Amino acid sequence: MARQPEVFVRSLEPEEAQRLVKITRSTRDRVRLRRAGVVLASVQGRSASEIAVMFAASDGYVREVIHAFNESGFAALNPKWSGGRPATIGPAVREQICRIASCKPVELRLPFTTWSLTKLVEYLAGQRITVSTETVRQILRKAGISWQATKTAT
Repeated sequence: MARQPEVFVRSLEPEEAQRLVKITRSTRDRVRLRRAGVVLASVQGRSASEIAVMFAASDGYVREVIHAFNESGFAALNPKWSGGRPATIGPAVREQICRIASCKPVELRLPFTTWSLTKLVEYLAGQRITVSTETVRQILRKAGISWQATKTAT
């Protein structure tokens, strides 16, 4: 396999170099600290493979950080956190779950008077809606729907 050409950070202004050093000394974000360290090591003339060994990273990661810094500057040091896993249940299905949970089971010709989360999940499975008990609980809670019968003192 052919050797990758060496990649280095663009030449920095003195203020930029000072800012990088300050980030490595003061930041609490580990991702930002690691990326700033990679950039500083590159400024010092170290190769991508040397930097990878220093930071226990892959050559590819080091190259990505250097390229990103060359293109975007200091914005490349910030982690790009996503919002988590995308929702797999759409709004139409959520609405249907809420509608079913709002009905009394007797109205749906079921032999019980109140829903439990387990019974609701089983009924939904019969309607070809496959969801976990926890997902149903979260959907109902967000919609402000209680599946439990309210008890009153007499």
